[in-house]
Amino acid sequence: MKKKYADAKLDMTPMIDVVFQLIIFFITTVDMESKALETKVRMAMSPNGPVEETKDPRTVIVDVDKDGNIQIQQTTLSEGQLLAVLKKAVVASGQSTPVVIRGDYQAKHEQIKRVMDIAGRAGLWKLRFAALKEKA
Repeated sequence: MKKKYADAKLDMTPMIDVVFQLIIFFITTVDMESKALETKVRMAMSPNGPVEETKDPRTVIVDVDKDGNIQIQQTTLSEGQLLAVLKKAVVASGQSTPVVIRGDYQAKHEQIKRVMDIAGRAGLWKLRFAALKEKA
């Protein structure tokens, strides 16, 4: 003989709490990622360049503004500090760690070359340059 529980219900409150926590987590992480790329660097146009399909999570993005200031995630670094950061990346991820240089379109080539030289001294050889495919 089966017993029937007429008032048995599934409590949805814990599930709703978890869903709201996940929503809050994703909103804050997306916001942090967009703020990390917010910079005063205005990149040059390259309408015929290739589009980056996949992103390597080890990638170090270095910004060079029009005055030659070097930044990583909106933190201005000296040449020595950049070298230390890149050497630490080599220790953590190896020499194939990709470095993306986002140079302002008004930056001089010597300022971009400085970053390239520092990456070479750190032992990194996988360098790329970021440009805009089309105007936003």
